[in-house]
Amino acid sequence: MSDVRVRFCPSPTGNPHVGLIRTALFNWAFARHTGGTFVFRIEDTDSSRDSEESYEALLAALRWLGLDWDEGPEVGGPYGPYRQSQRRADYTGMVEQLLASGHAYECYCSTEELEVRREQAMAQGRPPGYDGHCRDLSAEQVQAHVSEGRGAVVRFRMPDQDYTWDDLIRGEITFGAGQIPDYVLQRANGEPLYTLVNPTDDAAMGITHVLRGEDLLSSTPRQIALYEAMIEIGAFAGPVPRFGHLPYVMGQGNKKLSKRDPSASLQLYRDEGYLPEGLLNYLALLGWSPGGDVEFFSKEQMAEAFTLDRVNPNPARFDPKKCVAINGDWIRHLGTAELTERLVPYLVRDGVLSDPPSPSQIERLGAVVPLISERLETLAQASDMVRFLFVDQITVDPDDAAKILVEGQASDAVLAAAQEALSATSPWTTEAIESALRAALIDGMGLKPKVAFGPVRLAVTGRRVSPPLFESLELLGKEAGLARIAALRGA
Repeated sequence: MSDVRVRFCPSPTGNPHVGLIRTALFNWAFARHTGGTFVFRIEDTDSSRDSEESYEALLAALRWLGLDWDEGPEVGGPYGPYRQSQRRADYTGMVEQLLASGHAYECYCSTEELEVRREQAMAQGRPPGYDGHCRDLSAEQVQAHVSEGRGAVVRFRMPDQDYTWDDLIRGEITFGAGQIPDYVLQRANGEPLYTLVNPTDDAAMGITHVLRGEDLLSSTPRQIALYEAMIEIGAFAGPVPRFGHLPYVMGQGNKKLSKRDPSASLQLYRDEGYLPEGLLNYLALLGWSPGGDVEFFSKEQMAEAFTLDRVNPNPARFDPKKCVAINGDWIRHLGTAELTERLVPYLVRDGVLSDPPSPSQIERLGAVVPLISERLETLAQASDMVRFLFVDQITVDPDDAAKILVEGQASDAVLAAAQEALSATSPWTTEAIESALRAALIDGMGLKPKVAFGPVRLAVTGRRVSPPLFESLELLGKEAGLARIAALRGA
């Protein structure tokens, strides 16, 4: 199946969202599984909404995720350019051929006229789509409209026939004759629409399989009809691509996940420190499974196992808790050196490390990473966990202090005993620190570990949740550790 050619063709509007990335991932995996070609194409024909910033964000997103493309921006290829704004001549030429052959016609209906007829159709129980008003205008009627200064959109003339295709995911689907009204290919200002540019480019680029969202299913009979028209006029040699429609990704409230939903933004997950491996792993499970209850795999392992018969046509629900859990599994899968390297940008961003970090900071970070890896679910969580190791003075969390520094649980006597025991501790090792504190607070004062060590942890780290206490004290150093206990006692 090395002749397989699939494409990912987003519009550069707004920030990339996880539903869009799921589509890119499935196309990439199918191409890699079959030894085919993954084409990355930018659909930027809507000048009022497209932006260069969004274009750059799309490229950056795929690079960050490691979804490499075989043809497209920055890579090139035999069917370029891969930005539709640079292919206008192709669309103009296609419209001219469709008009000349009678497969398309000019429609002079105004927006107001269309709305009136739509409301009339609904009131009479008829389909509200375009009624073919301008399908067979005479030359005199056309001239009258032109004389009035009316602009004309170009509509495709839908044949009066059923359209059936074998959907790669959903099986046989049929749209009956008359279900799809004549649709617009080009606006009155000459701007081509998705309905024209998408099939035109797919035909020109030899796309064999179209894997896209379920929301585009109703446009498939339109595109099949257009492909057949292009074949008839000799603009396309065929065959018509095979279509597969991926299941919806549902958000909260069992509603389709919208790109306007804050939880859908890819940038959100990058900012919070999700690993690309973890995010792709989770997105792969939204409608697909490798089987055997396997839920932890790399994108390369996904590609090796990816087949369309394992794609579930039913909607998939985006579960943030499962997403973050899988990300935590990937964090723990990394070795210490790699996890340290990936944490650095977030610690620099949050002011924990200098920019660039000093060698001593990197050394200390590498020492604490094994202590926090089991507790991390995202990389951004590390900043609060390790900040105490990289500052001269800590800020004690007031909420944590209120929960720990209460009568009978964290009196000055506990901190005083800890201070005295640690002052005499030598050598300053994890084992010696643990032994000294247990002897002083648990054996000596009869306290339970949580009550005994809570105030010491608060004094040392400023928080009640931190890396293991004894190891933290060793990394911090004896002088700094004792100074922080004394500071909390005097607070």
